[in-house]
Amino acid sequence: MGSAIDGRSLPPHLKARYGIGRTPWWGYALIGLVVVAFVGALAYVAYNLLAPGIQPKLLAWKVEGRDRVDVTFEVRRSADADVYCAIRAQDETRTDVGYAVVPLARGTTYVQETYPLRTIAPAFVVELLGCEVGQPPTRVPPPQFPPGVVPPEQPWTAAS
Repeated sequence: MGSAIDGRSLPPHLKARYGIGRTPWWGYALIGLVVVAFVGALAYVAYNLLAPGIQPKLLAWKVEGRDRVDVTFEVRRSADADVYCAIRAQDETRTDVGYAVVPLARGTTYVQETYPLRTIAPAFVVELLGCEVGQPPTRVPPPQFPPGVVPPEQPWTAAS
């Protein structure tokens, strides 16, 4: 709602007293600079969140026996990056029955891997926990086997 008094018709001492006046040109320039910097920072953060360097995806898994589950996953990444991915298998009570960190050597931008994960009991669910460049993933849960249970050696190999 507008005012009944036009600010341009007030005497100078009332304009000064009530803060009515023109904003200097550098005020507009400063406000514009702050807006541009904020939008730039927002765009930078959005780009880094939406375009990660590694894009892992669990494709399928198949229980092959009491001591094995085949896990198929894909990773899209830079061709010159050594990548490590963590996968785990759990039973019906969500207790770990298999856990492995799978290294993927550099060379191509797309890798589809089928890993034979050794388990101590039949798997009920399999997860691709995450991947990281240059080292095993640090932002994923560690193996959570029951106390006293030794994690099985990886990968699964046929008994000889």
